[in-house]
Amino acid sequence: MSTRRRPPHQDPSTMSDDEREDLAERLRERVYVTFASLAVILTLLAHAHGLTAGTAAASLTITAVGTVAAAWLAELIAHLAAHGGFPARPHLAAMTRTSGGALLTLVVPLLALAAAGLGWWEVTTALRVGVVVLIATLVLIAWLGVRRTKLPWPVQVLALGMLAALAVGVVGLKLLAHG
Repeated sequence: MSTRRRPPHQDPSTMSDDEREDLAERLRERVYVTFASLAVILTLLAHAHGLTAGTAAASLTITAVGTVAAAWLAELIAHLAAHGGFPARPHLAAMTRTSGGALLTLVVPLLALAAAGLGWWEVTTALRVGVVVLIATLVLIAWLGVRRTKLPWPVQVLALGMLAALAVGVVGLKLLAHG
């Protein structure tokens, strides 16, 4: 993991290898949190009778924080195994920024649940907003990845379709786990 921060909105084609790897790690973390959160929200929607906005927000937050903590710990363990010691402070800070930044994925779903808590709309509506936002997040990340390839556009569309099918499969497996 790179310990350097990239300037905002830098063109990826002008990035160094370390900066590209840092971007890939940040996106990967967001994808993990997005999938975990999407599965939780879909499960909550399936069992929404009597669900409060606070309970839904707590479940979503606990899942996301747990996912981020697990990813951070996995990175730490991998670093220990690969390098024979703890990461230097700048690397540890970069790991924490990368993992913690993935929690930004929750902002809109939690705001939607806060609106439901204030009585502005139903909890199920807030959960549906969360589903739409998280799916849009996954689509955007996949699209950004596919559009950077040098593949012809019909192959890019096919690749995006394949990624979408795989994502539906991942969400299905997570839903099976959450019942």
